Amino acid sequence: MRLNWYKTSSEGYNAMKGLESFVEQGKLEPKLKELIKIRASQINGCAYCLDMHTKDARAIGEGE
Repeated sequence: MRLNWYKTSSEGYNAMKGLESFVEQGKLEPKLKELIKIRASQINGCAYCLDMHTKDARAIGEGE
């Protein structure tokens, strides 16, 4: 069963959404942003997020 982040901590969820918004407005290349998300998913041990961000990276042209 996946954790419902908003239900668990709406303040934490909103803070993460704010961080995501800030990062998206930055100047990092999209591929680099996805690679960072992939690494964070590895560190957090989240297979769901790792799969999602790997697919997203491939969709924007990142190779193996």
